Parts: sequence; structure tokens; C-alpha cells
Amino acid sequence: MSIAVMIIFVVVLLLGGCLLFFISMRGGGRSTLNVEKYRSQWLAIEQSVEKNNQSSCQLAILNADKLLDRALRERGFRGQTMGERMKSAQNSWKNANHVWTAHKLRNRLAHETDASVSHDITIRALQAFKQGLRDMGAI
Repeated sequence: MSIAVMIIFVVVLLLGGCLLFFISMRGGGRSTLNVEKYRSQWLAIEQSVEKNNQSSCQLAILNADKLLDRALRERGFRGQTMGERMKSAQNSWKNANHVWTAHKLRNRLAHETDASVSHDITIRALQAFKQGLRDMGAI
């Protein structure tokens, strides 16, 4: 084998190793999720919403946000907070703005004592969380 071929072979091996290392360190999007578990939990969230019950609407949004955060962590997206993990996952969602809006609504409900939400807004937020979970392969 000529020296030129050996050098090319070594360079290809090094580049391949660097590429694999980069992909493994980058995080996000590799782990497979237990789709059935996520689907059953999602169904429970959807079924918990009662049209004239403010508490059920708020709780559904809080639980949907938790489910999305669990999926982000299980998929390996990096970050100390859910917001950081969501930034890492930006490119995983068809409409990241809708997911962010739903998450911000959750934050408002969790941190503002006078925050309230209508049934219609709850349904829209749940649709955004659902699409985010679908885009990640959770449901």
C-alpha cells in the first residue's frame, strides 16, 4: 500500500471519529421515547379538561408542559432549565413559536396568582404542546 493511500485512510478515519464524537456530544434527538407511555399520559391530560372548570384547564396546561419537558430530557436535549432545553430543541419543531407561547402561558399560570385561562386558550395551548410532542416522536 502506498504512503499516499495510507495517509488518506488515516485522515478518513480521523474525520469519521471526529464526526461521531461531535454527534455524540451535541445531544438531542437520539434517544427513543416510549410512545405508548407518552400517548396514554397525553390522553389523560386531554380528558382532564372540563369546559367550565378553570382548575382543570390550568392543571392540564401544567401537566402538558411537564410531559414536554420530560420528553426533552429523555431525548437528551441539554440545558439546566426547560427554557434552555427548548432552545436546544428549536429545530425539532414545525412551529417553535406555538410551543414557546404555550410554555409562557404555563409560566404565567404557575407564577402569577391572578392568572386565569379560558377553555379556548387551553385547547390552543394543548394543541401546541401536542404538536411539539409529535415533532419529537413522543406521541
